[in-house]
Amino acid sequence: MNKKLDIKAFAIALGLMWSVAILLVSIVAGFSENYLHNIVDFLSSIYIGYGLSFSGTIVGMVWAFFDAAIGGLVFAWLYNKLAK
Repeated sequence: MNKKLDIKAFAIALGLMWSVAILLVSIVAGFSENYLHNIVDFLSSIYIGYGLSFSGTIVGMVWAFFDAAIGGLVFAWLYNKLAK
């Protein structure tokens, strides 16, 4: 039984999921008065250039993709090493 993860596919999938999550948080926060604004403030302290504007959301999605893709790459690599 092959227990290995495809490192590249896992990294891309995790990056896409996290960038879509950032998009959804931005959309919901943009249409509300207070809801999720503390999350946006927190994420904007991590992802430089992220905000509730259109361009800020795109910048945040790019940062989020690479952040989660690198994390997914490390996770899948470590999993494959430990699953031997």
